Amino acid sequence: MAAFGLLASLFAASPAAATPDPGATPKSERVTKDQADDVRAAIKDGEIPGVDEIVHSDNVSHLTNIPKQALKGTNSDLAFQGKYAFAGNYDGFVIYDISNPKAPRTVSQVLCPGSQNDVSVSGNLLFLSTDSSRSDNSCNSTTQPATEKSSWEGMKVFDITDKTAPKYVAAVETSCGSHTHTLVPERDNVYIYVSSYSPDAGFPDCQPPHDGISVIKVPRRAPEKSAVIDFPVLFPDGGNPGAPTNPGVSKTTGCHDITTFPELKLAAGACMGDGILLDIADPAKPRVIDRVEDNVNFAFWHSATFNERGDKVVFTDELGGGGAATCNAEVGPDHGADGIYDIVGKGDRRKLVFRSYYKIPRHQADTENCVAHNGSLIPVKGRDIMVQAWYQGGVSIWEFTDSEHPKEIGYFERGPLSADTLVGGGAWSAYYYNGYIYSNDIAKGFDVLKIDDRRTDGARSVRLRELNVQTQPDYR
Repeated sequence: MAAFGLLASLFAASPAAATPDPGATPKSERVTKDQADDVRAAIKDGEIPGVDEIVHSDNVSHLTNIPKQALKGTNSDLAFQGKYAFAGNYDGFVIYDISNPKAPRTVSQVLCPGSQNDVSVSGNLLFLSTDSSRSDNSCNSTTQPATEKSSWEGMKVFDITDKTAPKYVAAVETSCGSHTHTLVPERDNVYIYVSSYSPDAGFPDCQPPHDGISVIKVPRRAPEKSAVIDFPVLFPDGGNPGAPTNPGVSKTTGCHDITTFPELKLAAGACMGDGILLDIADPAKPRVIDRVEDNVNFAFWHSATFNERGDKVVFTDELGGGGAATCNAEVGPDHGADGIYDIVGKGDRRKLVFRSYYKIPRHQADTENCVAHNGSLIPVKGRDIMVQAWYQGGVSIWEFTDSEHPKEIGYFERGPLSADTLVGGGAWSAYYYNGYIYSNDIAKGFDVLKIDDRRTDGARSVRLRELNVQTQPDYR
């Protein structure tokens, strides 16, 4: 690993290799001449912004942008603690001082390649997911085929007591690596739910069936003793079979992401072909309460967000794996969208009941990868409002207080990166934290936004000391 000052070491290191699956950045791909002509015509007519042009609704301000610095890989997820933001990147992670949101300052950059480098924090510990096959568990590792038994994927643990010089303190190998992870923090221990998928008979450390998640226990006072304590099977019947039974739907071979709501002892899992509701009263042994499928409009259940009261879940569908242009009239409003579900009933009889879809109303170009991605609540009492990243669809602020009639109330976006080539980019994560919206853009870097709107003004009084969006706080 390297701190910000060690630029020579950072630039000399080999870049991380991304696993080509949902969540990975697509390679550049030229579109047809007719499609390119349509993009240029739409720009000329003012239907979409020009290449790299920034536009936003009147109630949203773009305060600043910090371009990528030493870490040139794909920007990924975000976490927050006190005056700091922690930004994942396929080459490692960056720590920003956001005490002045209009002028964030880079505190350190840590080189530690391994997609996706999903990041979260708890106390003096930072957790980092590795979901690409590596030669070993060090930050100096190189890519190595998953067919080799000695290859490593899993969770890394850092001590961030000194934000200027994080220390790598532990590593835990997990089955099929760690695409994402979710914390259930307790006083003495942190439990981590590790989501991974796509097993293969040729991968010694990722064997089918892979119908559950890894649970890691991290002792706060001795993180070097972190270890996998269980692999609960969430889909004893194998889950959604996918194609050809359900054409266009991903076969369930694990989960992509899980959001916990510790105060309510609940979790919601987005698991490829299935959405699930879990009881986590015993965090070491999560248990499925209900399970839903959408074999008409959902292709890949990607992530989940509870509302403030915990009686709704927004599931996202990452149609095209984040690498396709799906925010256009041809795809329509119900594919690559959010699905809003009410939670009805009590105890083990609770059910997820579908109410509606939400998709950004602004059509994007055929050269823009665009689909529902990572977002968080804007905590307004009595309302359900969310901010969400849509890759090159930008950042959408939308309300789902009425589950059956969601609507956008604000937005920020850039025009396409190219008018004739589909280039991967856009907002990976967009989260609200202590009065501001922070977005990690795959290509453009770290953005800070602010919304001024009477519908969201109540959130300004909510102050958090720590935020991992996939561990939902009790805003009440």
